[in-house]
Amino acid sequence: MTIADSLHYIAVGNPLSKFTMNAANSLLGRSSAMRVNAMSASNLNTVNASLMSGNLVKAMPPLWELAGHNRNFVRLAGLSGAAAVILGAIGSHNAKFKDNAEMRAVFDTANRFHFFHSIALMGIPLARYPMVTGSLMLVGMSLFSGCLYYRAFTGNKPPFARMAPMGGTLLIVAWLSLLL
Repeated sequence: MTIADSLHYIAVGNPLSKFTMNAANSLLGRSSAMRVNAMSASNLNTVNASLMSGNLVKAMPPLWELAGHNRNFVRLAGLSGAAAVILGAIGSHNAKFKDNAEMRAVFDTANRFHFFHSIALMGIPLARYPMVTGSLMLVGMSLFSGCLYYRAFTGNKPPFARMAPMGGTLLIVAWLSLLL
């Protein structure tokens, strides 16, 4: 079993995901709901058996294939997420933060934004303009979290302190670009 197959099973191949997709299909699809209502009980059992066997899920490609040529954003999300976890571990064991509540708050903000946007990077291949959205999010995350990490670890305002608000603005624009 490959990594892509494992991710596919976790996202859509397990029984809970199948149930959720079937429920969503029946709630959102009027025509399918009308067809199900028109069926007899024996036909409904046949439909349920075929759905539970995975015929609906087999038509859906693995998540890795959905990313297409923009799968590098998924890789960057993995790298960025690992960095967020490592920095979070370093920050949680840093004695400087135990004495200074302000620097602790700055670090926690940097780490939280870093982690959330690392997770958001995984969905970038599904955006209408993934290169634009992904680039804005990567640069914004680097500027915003980078400035805050620098300040938290050194205790000094970085010489590029004006970059943090610019990074935050880029993050906002990245999220808004999903509306296009």
